[in-house]
Amino acid sequence: MKFSVMFSFVAPEGGLLSHRESFAQMAEVLPLAESLGYHGVHITEHHFQEDGWLPNPLLALAMAAGITKRMRLVTNILVSTLYHPVQLLEDLATLDNLSNGRLGLGTAPGYVREEFAGRGLAYEERFQRHEEIIDFLQQAWRNPADIGFEGRFVRVPHLPLQPRPVQAELPIWYGVSGPKMLERAARRGVPVTASPRHTTAELQEHFARYEAAAARFGYVPTERPVIREALVLEDRSEAVRYGGPGTSQLFGLYGKKSASGERALRDDAGALVTEAAPLAFEALASRFLVGDPASAREGVQALIEALHPTELVLRMQMPDVPTEVLARSLRTFAERVMPHFA
Repeated sequence: MKFSVMFSFVAPEGGLLSHRESFAQMAEVLPLAESLGYHGVHITEHHFQEDGWLPNPLLALAMAAGITKRMRLVTNILVSTLYHPVQLLEDLATLDNLSNGRLGLGTAPGYVREEFAGRGLAYEERFQRHEEIIDFLQQAWRNPADIGFEGRFVRVPHLPLQPRPVQAELPIWYGVSGPKMLERAARRGVPVTASPRHTTAELQEHFARYEAAAARFGYVPTERPVIREALVLEDRSEAVRYGGPGTSQLFGLYGKKSASGERALRDDAGALVTEAAPLAFEALASRFLVGDPASAREGVQALIEALHPTELVLRMQMPDVPTEVLARSLRTFAERVMPHFA
């Protein structure tokens, strides 16, 4: 199984790290992660959030491309509906060249209403817009000499794509969990990953629904990436001291959207989160790999038995986790956990 790292750059005002410092943190630890054998780096996207987040994963991945040689570079997830399709096509091609063909596109329609309002886009049209943009991207990759497209949301004259990506066609993931989008992913023949907010039982249900749809379309998925928050140190109490508040802050957006009815977040007891208050680490701990190496090995083994992931994407960068602690967690997980699952 492959292990990768994720960065979200959540930097609440008044926290330990500013956005500038959180970017510098990735620049410092990513070469270490590559040397330790991590497979890829995944970058998230959100806009207009009081607790930070990153609005442009492609820029962060361009930096990652310059300080790594082997790692896969993945948007996880890029909200493709928010982009001008031609600009997105050209940016992806440019980044694939900058990284010598290491880019993967994790994409989703999006679910945060204010992100669409800030772009002047209709929230209700996001699913149709997303599918048309992905249609356009795939058609352009398959015929880069003529990227002409005529749709409802995408209208492009007959023009060539320059530069062309190094890869003939960029690999695509869908970051989705709703029944309709799972079916669309299966119809398109692309893997899916799901939000780390979901419990293992919820993920089992999502993957079962997706694979049933894939079977109907004659598609056999070969990848199953799973995302989990992780902070693994020799001293469990130290891991929880940093990872407890860190995971609570990372889950703040999910809790807020669950309270507003836009998304569902359930605690470990199965109760729906209905208040936008900070969430206790203990209420969500079953979906985290926060602790010592032994507990992390147990957690990974449980994920393997329940979900059969092909890649485990670990979000170790958390608010108020110092760079030294993050680097120590990367090393501890690589040396004390990963060899057991080689």
